[in-house]
Amino acid sequence: MKFFNLLQKELRELINAQMLVSLVVMMFIFMMMGNIMSSTIEEATKNSYNITLCDRDGSEMSKSIIKAMEESGAEIKNVTSEGDDYPAILDTNDTNSLVIIPEGFEADLKAGNKPEIISVTRLESAAMMSNISSDNSVTISFIKSCVSNVVARDAGLSVDQIQQIDDPFTVKDNTVVHGKSANVQATSVMSSLMMQSEILPIIVFILIVFTSQMLINAISNEKIDKTLETLLSAPVSRTSILGAKMLAAAIIALLNAVFYMVGFSSMMKNMGDSMSVNMGTESIALEGITSSGDAMKQLGLTLSMSDYLLVGLQLFFTIMICLSVSIMLGSLVNDTKSSQMVIMPLMMMAMVPYFISLFADVNSLPIAAKIIVYAIPFTHTFSGISNLMFGHTTIFVGGLIYQIIVFAVCMFFAVRLFKSDKILTMSLNFGQKSRFKKNTATEDQ
Repeated sequence: MKFFNLLQKELRELINAQMLVSLVVMMFIFMMMGNIMSSTIEEATKNSYNITLCDRDGSEMSKSIIKAMEESGAEIKNVTSEGDDYPAILDTNDTNSLVIIPEGFEADLKAGNKPEIISVTRLESAAMMSNISSDNSVTISFIKSCVSNVVARDAGLSVDQIQQIDDPFTVKDNTVVHGKSANVQATSVMSSLMMQSEILPIIVFILIVFTSQMLINAISNEKIDKTLETLLSAPVSRTSILGAKMLAAAIIALLNAVFYMVGFSSMMKNMGDSMSVNMGTESIALEGITSSGDAMKQLGLTLSMSDYLLVGLQLFFTIMICLSVSIMLGSLVNDTKSSQMVIMPLMMMAMVPYFISLFADVNSLPIAAKIIVYAIPFTHTFSGISNLMFGHTTIFVGGLIYQIIVFAVCMFFAVRLFKSDKILTMSLNFGQKSRFKKNTATEDQ
């Protein structure tokens, strides 16, 4: 009964209106970001077929190029320009991209020379999606295709021969994963995997930092305010006090995980749906190629309920390791500045596997590097979903067992520390007396 009273006390201190409001706001921010990104992708891909073109040549060749592009569905905005003051030309025509067919284009082509096409693109930000509409690659591809057709036709080739030159073969894509195959492009599967694999690492990283900071601040504040000393002198076992603090912090962390997971999943879904509709994913499926969703199932790249439970169990032990380490780090704090500094070891241990999991496969690293990275207990959580999907069950189970062992060791030292008075006297002030010792010395005098 005393334990549950302590747990209620800790939860009342941690759960407040501000925290709940911030969680709801954060979830809706993620959702809003998804809608914004969806509209940005839709607008960018739509504008990629609105082409601003300046025909300075005015030849039959250039006119046939423009006509072919219009027949392919492009909306051509014909403009006039002179000189090479490209910033002024873009400003005058109110556009961020322009393709110029220079004078003498047809003459150079018929003379056997390689004519020049001028592409002008204005970049206004470093954001990838904001620059898609300024990219002239689609326009250049149109022009190349049209020029190839005209040159081939002038050479006396038939329509069938021209089509064979333009499209000499078809590709039947097959992707193989762990002994299973599906008729789908590997890039399509990789895009789906990337969106899924980005969710858990971000949430795990946020939870590690948030959980650690929360418990370190709680311990350090109680230590600085002397409330921890009073609490430890109460007729309650210190193990119950420690357990209540850790369980309350774990509940809050898991509550945060749910809100972050819902919000971030919604954002990624909106972005994925928009990219599928506007970048041609659905048209590929209509041509008889397996959709990425069905392919994921055929390739065994989906998780069952038991898999999700295992991932959840791994996430739970990750949080508990953070909490047990945070107890020990929080005991080193004697002031507010120190509480910001002691979290650095945990942040570094989280950042290394986080960035590695985003850019590389841990299992493909050299043996020495793989051992070092897997020695960090958080690595197994970051790579957990990937290991389950690709059949690395032994690595996953071994990582889970390793996390349990690390948690048991950390918890052993945390309990020993909490049962002793060192939690009140330990300090990060090397070579100096802690505030507790100074106060004790003053009282003795």
